[in-house]
Amino acid sequence: MAKFQFEATPLDTLQDQYDVIIIGSGSSGLVSAVQAHELGLRPVILEKMPKIGGNTTRASSGMNAAETLVQLKHHVVDSYADFYQETFVGGGKQNDPAMLDYFASHGALAIDWLAAHGIDLDDLTITGGMSVKRTHRPSSLAPIGGFLVTQLLKVVAAEKIPLFTEVTVTELLQTAGTVNGVTIQLPTGSSRQLHAPAVILATGGFGANPALIAKYRPELKDYKTTNQPGATGDGISLAEQAGAELVDMAQIQVHPTVQQDTPHAFLIGEAVRGEGAILVNDEGQRFVDELTTRKAVTAAIDQLPTKHAYLILDQAVRDRVPAINFYDSVGLVQTGTTLAALAAKLQLPANALTTTVATWNQAVADQNDAEYGRTTGMTQGLTTGPFYAIHIAPAVHYTMGGVKIKPTTQVVAKTGQVIPGLYAAGEIAGGLHGNNRIGGNSIAETVVFGRQAGQQVFRYLSKLN
Repeated sequence: MAKFQFEATPLDTLQDQYDVIIIGSGSSGLVSAVQAHELGLRPVILEKMPKIGGNTTRASSGMNAAETLVQLKHHVVDSYADFYQETFVGGGKQNDPAMLDYFASHGALAIDWLAAHGIDLDDLTITGGMSVKRTHRPSSLAPIGGFLVTQLLKVVAAEKIPLFTEVTVTELLQTAGTVNGVTIQLPTGSSRQLHAPAVILATGGFGANPALIAKYRPELKDYKTTNQPGATGDGISLAEQAGAELVDMAQIQVHPTVQQDTPHAFLIGEAVRGEGAILVNDEGQRFVDELTTRKAVTAAIDQLPTKHAYLILDQAVRDRVPAINFYDSVGLVQTGTTLAALAAKLQLPANALTTTVATWNQAVADQNDAEYGRTTGMTQGLTTGPFYAIHIAPAVHYTMGGVKIKPTTQVVAKTGQVIPGLYAAGEIAGGLHGNNRIGGNSIAETVVFGRQAGQQVFRYLSKLN
């Protein structure tokens, strides 16, 4: 079968008037466009980068949802209440309760909506901060981000939804406080105005904007980032200029497991730990529950003298996480036929590493991690050679803060009132995650709130007409 190739819409077909303008081509933007289109609206997607997909293409683990049919097929009994509570605790109990309630109770519907479009997330894994497997992923075990973007683009192509690349939105147009269009800059450098009674901001966060990182969290200014180059917070600036309130801007997540020995920082997805990998220090010893929250794992690594660590895994983990094949193909993985051989390559004490893994394997067999209290990702020990290691350290990964929205995705102004005609979904919106995002919740957020944005724009336009 020929590989699917999406072609951006030719610029000479760009019109002056649409029903809704969607800024950003990550999952939030694509989902909101498809949902709006299905409700009979004429959406357009504008992407400033030459590449489609935004930060979504960097996502690897999966999409969290509770009470799904997929979970039941895997004999996992879950509840919205548990999903809510674990996300609330994981976020330091600083999450917006109304946002979180909508999110937790609409994940299963989002999984079903994707399935109705032939996008099946029918396998499960687990991430840090979760008590059960609720991280949905394709049965091919492909990284969730690229899979989701590709499948959504197939729908966009089939429905002929216009998607223009290298078009930068420079201003939101307003009349009497109501948003009704945008000013854009074309690749030629010329400007133009587009009009629509509603605009959806789906522009992502600001993890690749060193100046903004330094402004809100100066201690992180020298950290590398896992984000794609376009994640510079443009949508946040647009919203702020239109009067929007910003929330939680200092809540910037550092991902604990990022390989940084190459010019490009590669995030090593949480599914690697979820499927059984452990972390060791330069002494070849574990030092943390690997599946506690990202914030806690990062803090544990930062407290090591070297501020780095090694993921240790075996062939069985590699078989369950095909992304490791990619990591290996770009030179991120060290291999040893035995643990002692692996230790020699890493210049770790062989006896210590061998003892650490033996102790871990016994903990898995007993289902009791007496050292660090880990309770998840303990299905199988590390017993199947060859053995692998990936050198990691923390890097800026996700910005929990952003534009304040209601659960309806309506953008809230500094006055406390909504800004008519303006909606936001995905990482650009703050409040959902509190002070720490649980792995698998960002992809879920893009689908849950992307759908909501499309639906609410339809409702808004219906009232206007």
